[in-house]
Amino acid sequence: QYSPDSVAGADGEMDPSEVTFPGCSCRSSSCAAPECPCLCRGHSSSGVCLGLPEQQEQPFSSPVFECNSLCLCGEGCQNRLVQRGLQLRLQVFRTHRKGWGVRALEPIPRGSFVCEYAGEVLGFAEAQRRIQAQSPQEPNYIIAVREHLYDGRVMETFVDPTRIGNVGRFLNHSCEPNLFMVPVRVDSMVPKLALFAATDISAGEELSYDYSGRFHNGPGASREHKPPEEENSLRKPCYCGSRTCASFLPWDSSLFSTP
Repeated sequence: QYSPDSVAGADGEMDPSEVTFPGCSCRSSSCAAPECPCLCRGHSSSGVCLGLPEQQEQPFSSPVFECNSLCLCGEGCQNRLVQRGLQLRLQVFRTHRKGWGVRALEPIPRGSFVCEYAGEVLGFAEAQRRIQAQSPQEPNYIIAVREHLYDGRVMETFVDPTRIGNVGRFLNHSCEPNLFMVPVRVDSMVPKLALFAATDISAGEELSYDYSGRFHNGPGASREHKPPEEENSLRKPCYCGSRTCASFLPWDSSLFSTP
């Protein structure tokens, strides 16, 4: 079932459509910091994403908040980008070795918002149950996104587009991708998993991102570990073809382990 936005999962733990953030009272056509309380929470999605790859010298990046449905600013506000959804012409196509993939039908400038990775938003228990119910031959679409807070806490978001999702579910992994993922919050603390262009992308080029999140994050941000050689038989091979290919798709043990 196609859905441009994420929806509440069957476990009902998270409802991404629920509005819990207060709206801003900005009367201008486009909000600006420091007057706008939405922008004061963090960065705007329209301005921060070009700079994200260059934030390596900082230990962490600021969160991204957009104006929401309760805000008094207009629909033309520059702090409304990801919520507008897909604006580009993309095509799902059959790749040579990787099953389905997605390619651009028009040039995409670096820093542009491309699409959301939308699906059912699940709690940890349901995400783990679904992962463990899969056979090794089945494709896994469940993504685990962990945001590391400055005080040591970790916020987890699990999205499963297996049954309900959008074009993002067909994006393939690459060890040298041309997209990167940013959690963007609009109405509540449940983030939209937004994918932005990490470089200028040509028409006809396949779109990809790093499933592990290590592409634009510090080396300690991912829970991925180097599994023992015997576990490699359970892992899916990577066919991205990049010079730095890790040979296997990223591996996150936390959803597979039994408490």
